[in-house]
Amino acid sequence: MSGGSFDRFFRDTGDLRHRRPSGRLWNPAADVYRTRQGWLVKLDLAGVKSDDIEITLDGALLRVSGLRRDSFCGEGISHYQLEITYSRFEKIIQFPCSIESATVERDYRDGLLLLHLHENEECRDEMKSRAATR
Repeated sequence: MSGGSFDRFFRDTGDLRHRRPSGRLWNPAADVYRTRQGWLVKLDLAGVKSDDIEITLDGALLRVSGLRRDSFCGEGISHYQLEITYSRFEKIIQFPCSIESATVERDYRDGLLLLHLHENEECRDEMKSRAATR
């Protein structure tokens, strides 16, 4: 798969706004890698508790959403400078084939959420047929 067509498959799907929860959202950075077993997705979620993360697979879409809370400030504290976004977040990544039946291994360390998506034969066959027709 050429670099340009590979990149095209992993654009954020901004046309899916109707699926977003209401309120101000931030969109965390993500890296996506192709592996022998399927896919590796890394999301930058510094300061997010693991329990506040929701992962959904829907066809060819991966949706990671949740909430980053400011748990360090309390009563009697006033802000001087605020640059970190504390609110709901959502990241939607579109894959070149259905990942709905993929098994997902989840690891969260050092502020990075690592998702290993082990794909089924259907996705592998679809990717092989696309590569053969190019």
